[in-house]
Amino acid sequence: MSERSPRRRRRGLGAFGAGLISLFVIVIAVYFGFTKSIPFQHHFSIHAAFKTANNIKKGSPVRIAGVNVGKVTGVHFLGHGQSAAVVDMRIDDTGLPIHTDATLKVRPRIFLEGNFFLDLSPGSPSAPVIKDGGMVPVNQTSAPVQLDQLLSVLQTSTRTDLQTLLHELSIGFGGEGGLGFNRSLQYQGTANRTGAIVSDASLGTAQHDLSNYIKNSGATAAALDRSPAALKSLITDFNTTARALAVQDTNLSAAIHDLPQTLRAGLPALAALNRAFPPLRRFIHDIRPGTRNSVPALDASIPLAHQIRLLVQPAELRGLVADLRPTVPSLLALNQASVPLFQQTRLASSCQNNVILPWSNQSIPDAQFTPQGPIYQEQLKALVGTGGDSREFDANGIWFRVLIGAGNFATPQSTGGFLLSNLPIAGANPPPPHEKPPYRPDVPCETQHGPNLNTIPLGPPPGQTPVNQLKTPAAQARSAKLETSAINWLKGQIRQDGLSKDLGVSSQEVTPGEIPHLKSLGRLSR
Repeated sequence: MSERSPRRRRRGLGAFGAGLISLFVIVIAVYFGFTKSIPFQHHFSIHAAFKTANNIKKGSPVRIAGVNVGKVTGVHFLGHGQSAAVVDMRIDDTGLPIHTDATLKVRPRIFLEGNFFLDLSPGSPSAPVIKDGGMVPVNQTSAPVQLDQLLSVLQTSTRTDLQTLLHELSIGFGGEGGLGFNRSLQYQGTANRTGAIVSDASLGTAQHDLSNYIKNSGATAAALDRSPAALKSLITDFNTTARALAVQDTNLSAAIHDLPQTLRAGLPALAALNRAFPPLRRFIHDIRPGTRNSVPALDASIPLAHQIRLLVQPAELRGLVADLRPTVPSLLALNQASVPLFQQTRLASSCQNNVILPWSNQSIPDAQFTPQGPIYQEQLKALVGTGGDSREFDANGIWFRVLIGAGNFATPQSTGGFLLSNLPIAGANPPPPHEKPPYRPDVPCETQHGPNLNTIPLGPPPGQTPVNQLKTPAAQARSAKLETSAINWLKGQIRQDGLSKDLGVSSQEVTPGEIPHLKSLGRLSR
């Protein structure tokens, strides 16, 4: 076998290959140097519509607060000879997110003229985020004022009007006008803040509120244009009103001078009125069903009103009123005279409710005689007993029947006599007061304290003696003498009254069995 030839060594990179690689690297470096972007990579882009694109060109920067966040990638005019255009932009990640209420302004780098850039305001965080490739509408974009536009506005007539305006302003600010303007500066902060609130409120609460307002304002302007004579009369009357105000310039100045004080007094009132609006709206909401039903109610009440009108005709109620007219003064006098009576009635009613009734609902605490009910019930029981003693349907008629008997116990009195009782006296409840309570007619009864029924009973009186222990010979002789004297006095009274034939007197003791036969003893006398 023949030996193999030695393997050839690999050759190095040739000059052609090295040059090709160097050319590729240079192209990439130049591309990055001019485009500053990575090829074949998607970038976030948006579009914006402008009424005029000015000198915005491809490559113009897009800035947020002076910081470059992207650039213009294209400008597409909407028609030949028109300045309106759609501008395409590429936004870097540092400029995201962008919201749907974002605004774009074309701003110059040099005052009035020069290179331009797009000033981007990304919008409020509460608005939705605009999607990739989204469109910013023309009402959210604006362009700067050009020098030729400024010069075209300042025509001869406009400059004359401006001169007149400045001349009138100099007259107004001359003398006290400038001082008055300076005094008004302290209120301009509040006025501007309130004006901003009003301007924000003029935008409305829903979409297209402002556009609808402008549309309706156009309709109003068209209606004014249809009546030139009335509009002329309005302007003439306004001129008359302005002349009247000019004549009263001193009073108008005094009124304007007092206006801050009026505002200081009026603002709290307006704030209170504003706080009252929510309850008022709720009241209006609640009363609306009743207001809707008021028409049927009024229709139903018209016949009643008709009948009432017939009732007050001279032949009906008005005639009665005429007859009663003399009585009205007397009723008025009675009403005035009854005021003191009603005052006393009120005092009596208050005394009844606050003092007497609470007292009558109490019970008398007594250990010897346990109460069987409140005071007002026990008082009525005494009336029942009295009525039983004087019944009309029995033989005794309506007279009280009294049983007189001698007592079993004798108690000496301070007057020198004796108090006789069948049972021994256990005590006195309530005890006699130490002194009589003062009588105060100047103090209303309703303010006085009720009586206190809790008492400490007194013990039995001293010197109680059974009657049978008093039957001494001297006492018996005195008793017989008194009995004879009483019988003789009673016989004399019967003879004096002419009743001797019907009544008789006897000193004999009567037994229970003899009581039915007492009638036969009517003629006995001793």
